[in-house]
Amino acid sequence: MRFHSLPESKRYAEDESEYAIVLERYNTVLDELFAGMDVYVITPLWTTEPDVPAHQSDGGHWQSLLVEDDPDQEFRTYCHLFVSRRPWQHGCIDETLRDIADDKLAGVLVTDTQMRRIHHPYDGGADVLLPRSGTDA
Repeated sequence: MRFHSLPESKRYAEDESEYAIVLERYNTVLDELFAGMDVYVITPLWTTEPDVPAHQSDGGHWQSLLVEDDPDQEFRTYCHLFVSRRPWQHGCIDETLRDIADDKLAGVLVTDTQMRRIHHPYDGGADVLLPRSGTDA
């Protein structure tokens, strides 16, 4: 399911009142998905190096993936994933959400600890992935 961050599918906030709308919409959906639960916040970092770089997130390194396996090492691409676990609280990742809304950060996932509910915020909105109907949620 897709949610838009601003009325009329406007992509970027232009002032603080619009940022307030963006954050409220993100948090409303996140509250519905994760109230009373712990969540993982997964943040990717893309590089051309296989070594895990230092990362400024509050999460630890989870895993690294070789995304583009080119025979020429110079053209290989790696995605290093960092994860933090926290109890969900309204507003607890607002700084991250604002960076996403400004397209300063991309590819972040917020998920329950069983990875059955996934919230993928992006600049302009968020996609939510849920288990199929008839399965445990």
